[in-house]
Amino acid sequence: MDNSIELNPILNRLPKHLRQFIKPQNYEDYSAIDQAVWRYVMRKNVDFLSKVAHKSYLDGLKQTGISIESIPNMYGMNRILKDIGWAAVAVDGFIPPNAFMEFQAYNVLVIASDIRQLDHIEYTPAPDIIHEGAGHAPIIANPEYAEYLRRFGEIGCKAISSAKDYELYEAVRNLSIIKEAPNSAQNDIDSAEKKVEELQKNMGEPSEMALIRNLHWWTVEYGLIGTVENPKIYGAGLLSSIGESAWCMTKAVKKLPYDIDATFKDFDITKPQPQLYVTPDFAHLSLILEEFANTMALRKGGLSGIKKLIHSKALGTIELSTGIQISGTFTHVIENEGKPVYIQTTGDTALAYREKELIGHGVPNHKQGFGTPIGKLKGINLAIEDMSPRDLSAYNIYEERTVTLEFEGGINVSGEIITGKRNLQGKIILVSFKNCTVKHFDKVLFEPDWGIYDMAVGKEVVSAFSGPADLQSFDLITHVPTTQTIHISKSEKQLKLERLYQQIRDYRDAKNRTISRTKVLEELITNHSNDWLLPVEIYELATLDNEKNLSISCLEHLENIKQSRPEVGHLIDDGLEIINKKRLTV
Repeated sequence: MDNSIELNPILNRLPKHLRQFIKPQNYEDYSAIDQAVWRYVMRKNVDFLSKVAHKSYLDGLKQTGISIESIPNMYGMNRILKDIGWAAVAVDGFIPPNAFMEFQAYNVLVIASDIRQLDHIEYTPAPDIIHEGAGHAPIIANPEYAEYLRRFGEIGCKAISSAKDYELYEAVRNLSIIKEAPNSAQNDIDSAEKKVEELQKNMGEPSEMALIRNLHWWTVEYGLIGTVENPKIYGAGLLSSIGESAWCMTKAVKKLPYDIDATFKDFDITKPQPQLYVTPDFAHLSLILEEFANTMALRKGGLSGIKKLIHSKALGTIELSTGIQISGTFTHVIENEGKPVYIQTTGDTALAYREKELIGHGVPNHKQGFGTPIGKLKGINLAIEDMSPRDLSAYNIYEERTVTLEFEGGINVSGEIITGKRNLQGKIILVSFKNCTVKHFDKVLFEPDWGIYDMAVGKEVVSAFSGPADLQSFDLITHVPTTQTIHISKSEKQLKLERLYQQIRDYRDAKNRTISRTKVLEELITNHSNDWLLPVEIYELATLDNEKNLSISCLEHLENIKQSRPEVGHLIDDGLEIINKKRLTV
């Protein structure tokens, strides 16, 4: 983590593999135009959302210290967020879904610290500080919702991805960066969109991560609350989009009761949503989350859980009925009558119990992978884990004895027992052999020359999930995104426009009252005639100071812009409406 990032007790709990995604906010990089974009969006949002957002939103803005006037400083946010048990960190755009979820599990909001361009003021496909800071942060001041968010992260980070999920993540990340970047060529955008579309069409059966991301999208990002006939907004994507927050309230957007079926409704992150889901209350969100969690390999385990891990081609964990946990990249499973009878990992593997690595069974001891039988011994109703010391001795499962264990499904383990490990309940969880041969019928799975054979004990797989059991077992600091957010060098013309914005901001903040706003407007009309936001800001100051001539000049110029750029006409009108409404209420 960069040394310039201010830590606090909540951030101190983050494991190292999550810290690799954090970057400094670099507050000084925000231009006066960026600040104006934030101010416009927030003024418009608060004005409109006071009528359509869940009551927790406006209360949350006050509680989380998010100002309408300026982009929030992460340090200031964290000092206030800690009072409700949360923190925030800056990242570069999209991060991998599992990491995003895991941050939530630690009560940490992930905030993409870049801000959208003025040209994308209504909606951006890329995460930005308006979406994260103004959308997510305020609503977590509601304790019930905050717990839902934490719990979602806790469950979601264990969801198993498919090998194609990460490819799609990179493609979506790349598309969002290109679409938000200034001066992107249309053919580059088209190419990126085509790649996302092609991947989405060929994903195969959706993974757990794909399904739970759907739930996240239709609740945390684009959720409505209340009744289908009279919903309110609580989803961050809607709270932070001045375009979609209004659009979603129209009849053009279909409203559906929120239930488990939302799991199977895909979304397009680059376009407005044609339908949204309405939850009756925040408690209902948790009920649906638990309903989905009951379908996950995390809780079901079994053969299907192992197959999901094999399909993911990524680091994952299975837990056996004794509590022993095997973490690695699963590559093979032997099954019999719909049950796993032998599993195999390839490469770095570690064994753990209750999320703590077993001494002597970390990656250095299992660098070539790990294989073990699962299930009961053939012809014996009593599983090894349920045997008493007397039973174990009777079946020759005893130190320094040579034994042949024949499992159901054709797995045979034959060798001299060295020792065993037990869990806290006294059940044996691991047996180590020397001079050991393991076979599946006639196929050899382990030979004596390979060294010590460690056999995990368990009659069934009770859980399977993404990631390692013990975070310390593996080097997880490996994330290098293929694409970085694009920051182009600013032209001299752009820098001059930023200076004009800064002058008006300095005047409003009473840092420099000698600035001639009339001269600023004149230069704007001469050299930056297409810019619409700064004349709106100048008009606001002119009305506050009762400068009629300057007000008229602003309105005339804005009318000209509306004629030449009709696509921004509604933005101008909305900005003027807020100013005039505020003036009438003062």
